[in-house]
Amino acid sequence: MARQVGELILYVIQIFTFALLGRAVLSWFDPFGRWPISRILRDITEPFVAPIRQIVPRTGMIDLSFLVAFFLLWLLQRLLAQALLGV
Repeated sequence: MARQVGELILYVIQIFTFALLGRAVLSWFDPFGRWPISRILRDITEPFVAPIRQIVPRTGMIDLSFLVAFFLLWLLQRLLAQALLGV
């Protein structure tokens, strides 16, 4: 049972990572976030990215908070996989 819950949590983290990646890519094509898919991805990922954005300063046009968010998700995924699944 614990293994299944762990796999589900890892799956959700993976979906969230893809949503974050989709938002980053779409920001190049829809910089003002007017497309419905852009708004959906922003609504899904902003609660995670906003606190990081307050800590990590912007450097010109590049928002490093996405890079930090990807790293944190990767780290969380690795730690959970190791703790829950023994991978």
